[in-house]
Amino acid sequence: MQNFENFLIDHLPVSKSIHPTYEEALQKMLIAGGKRFRPALLLGVVNAYNPLLIGGAYHAAYAVELLHTYSLIHDDLPAMDNSPLRRGEPTLHVLYDEVTAILAGDALNSYSFEVLSNAPFSDYTRVALVRELATSGGLNGMVLGQAIDCYFENRPLNIEDVKVLHTNKTAKLIAASLKMGAIIVGREDLADTLYDFGVRLGVLFQIQDDILDVTQSSEEAGKLTNNDESKNSFVTLLGLDKALKEADELADTLTKEMDGFDEKLRNELSPLLTHYINRHK
Repeated sequence: MQNFENFLIDHLPVSKSIHPTYEEALQKMLIAGGKRFRPALLLGVVNAYNPLLIGGAYHAAYAVELLHTYSLIHDDLPAMDNSPLRRGEPTLHVLYDEVTAILAGDALNSYSFEVLSNAPFSDYTRVALVRELATSGGLNGMVLGQAIDCYFENRPLNIEDVKVLHTNKTAKLIAASLKMGAIIVGREDLADTLYDFGVRLGVLFQIQDDILDVTQSSEEAGKLTNNDESKNSFVTLLGLDKALKEADELADTLTKEMDGFDEKLRNELSPLLTHYINRHK
């Protein structure tokens, strides 16, 4: 992933204006790091089937990371989670102000599609990638999940509705990362299979986050923890023991599915996925 990090640094959003902090705010959460999980999934699929396309795939992986980072900036706003910490750094509304944080998130959202539109692929592939990212990250995906999450704060949902919430808020962008990798290498036959796998992986990812929220300190997590009491989290609804059981069962299912991948894909994704599938243990 070091080459991707270099690509990201070389393509940081730049704005030459009289604003004293706008450009710094655009870049702050990107250079703060993060797991880069979604880009790694996309690049893993590409590397499994056509490593010669990896340079072009950096554009798509960066677009996903830009959209994800915008979502974190907005998720931390006072109107949403009101969190002071993200990726081990002060959140943008704390470091600057709320208006700057909102606009920086808006800009990264737009910039993700600018980056994707300039990716060195055919027009057909670029349009397919834009459609996938917009669908999973937009009004019937991540934004819908965020809306449900905020609206039902302090209003308990049943567990199936919570899965719908987090399928949209968290899982669809993870699933899109895998599917976009398949689109880049022309494996349309594999795209939907990887998307469905990614949705289950994303739900597990959220269950794990909810578990880590109550088992890790803010310093360990790099963000505010023990902050989900009013949220429809898996731990809030199920309790820690049942949430761990749910995570274990889903992890076992995903491990079996991963073992069924063809050898090239399994060898490429297994080291990354094995770590994340079991990170709650």
